Amino acid sequence: MAKLIPVGTFDLVIFGGTGDLAMRKLLPALYHRDLDGQVTTESRIIGASRGALSRDEYLAEIRESLIRNLGDGDFDESHWQTFSQRIQYVQADAFAHDEWQALVDVLSGYENRTRVAYLATAPGLFGPIAAGLKKNALVTGHSRIVLEKPLGRDYESAREINNAVGDCFAENQIYRIDHYLGKETVQNLLALRFGNSLFEPLWRRNVIDHVQITVAEDLGVGGRVEFYDRVGALRDMVQNHIMQLVCLFAMEPPSSLHHDAVRDEKIKVLRSLKPISAADVGASTVRAQYRAGAINNSTVPGYGDELNGTSSTTETFVALKLEIENWRWSNVPFYLRTGKRLAGKHSEIVVQFQDVPHSIFPEQKYNVSPNLLRIRLQPDEGVQLSVMAKEPGPGGFDLRPVSLDLSFAETFGVSYPDAYERLLMEVLRGNPALFMRRDEVEAAWHWIDGIIEGWETSKQKVESYVSGSWGPAASSLLLDRDGRAWHSDNQL
Repeated sequence: MAKLIPVGTFDLVIFGGTGDLAMRKLLPALYHRDLDGQVTTESRIIGASRGALSRDEYLAEIRESLIRNLGDGDFDESHWQTFSQRIQYVQADAFAHDEWQALVDVLSGYENRTRVAYLATAPGLFGPIAAGLKKNALVTGHSRIVLEKPLGRDYESAREINNAVGDCFAENQIYRIDHYLGKETVQNLLALRFGNSLFEPLWRRNVIDHVQITVAEDLGVGGRVEFYDRVGALRDMVQNHIMQLVCLFAMEPPSSLHHDAVRDEKIKVLRSLKPISAADVGASTVRAQYRAGAINNSTVPGYGDELNGTSSTTETFVALKLEIENWRWSNVPFYLRTGKRLAGKHSEIVVQFQDVPHSIFPEQKYNVSPNLLRIRLQPDEGVQLSVMAKEPGPGGFDLRPVSLDLSFAETFGVSYPDAYERLLMEVLRGNPALFMRRDEVEAAWHWIDGIIEGWETSKQKVESYVSGSWGPAASSLLLDRDGRAWHSDNQL
């Protein structure tokens, strides 16, 4: 494992400090980083919420959450006593800026240390909280603000949020988080592409036939149903997570690892996306909703059942055929899909290379398959290259695909930390490379808005699929029309 380097002393204020994200992800991530010695003794974690809680009540909630959300055996009572000393709580309503005196008092006198405001709240509160920090003179030259996804629900709302926060913080102080960028395997996309001379000559249109990206979940929307029904799979997953995977996969080599050099190349990909208009959505997109079915031998309800029978056109599954209009990727389709209640929890990028230009093996006898590069994001992070090989033995000349398989867990002998652990440390170090720049967010929304408008204009049908399947039949037809098929469906 890479050497763990402590971060400088900081004050981290978590707005929404009693919410699900703080309790389930942020505080466990901070606990782990503290346990590994990356947090200095003087650093402070300050929960902020509009509820009236004593510090002891807040600590009791955190302790219970850590026991529930940390891995087996991870919670250590003696370390909890140390970690809890760093935690404070203040009451702060996002809209009642004149009543933030408790927060002002806690932060007063610490203006020279790193000060991070993490907004683990609804996006509608981002602007008001930023304004409250500015009004109460809590924004210093050492301040940073972290914005959780979703950043708005379309281009205009994202632009309004960016303007509101930008009125209070400089762009280099704003960290727009996408936790997928903190995953080790996503980081390894950069290493795979730009640290190996083997792949760069292959990473182009005259070698690659097409690319598939799958982000599948076996869980439903659960307690998020009201929120999810206003958002849907396209906004919730494609606009941020999957678009970031496309950018990292397809971008040109940056001049360096400097954050703006990397993000300059990512924005070029977004600006090269072929628009999907109302005339195109029928051939290039599929949207669907899960219905009741079985997962892991357990019956699960349909999306309509979770909405108590309310009719909804919100998609829980989306598949897209995306095209990048530039020299490297012209005429190479990218097939994207994501959904809830699918056959497994499974995220990967599959690169199918073109067939050999001339096969010396007769088709009727030899089944020569195209080479595949499979980049597994979760679970079992790793890289797998499928090549054709002769089966051993004297019985004849028989071919079959074999895999050159790199498992990161087996190779490095470690289990990977949660993405939030890496991202929190990068915020505290002041490294914005793993975060989205304003123009990235707005360019992604601009492209997504075209699809949403196309759906509304064309009144495209919302398909249905059985929970526990790989989605609707229309998703397979999206590739079948091009003579292709999804590679992931039979791999689990």
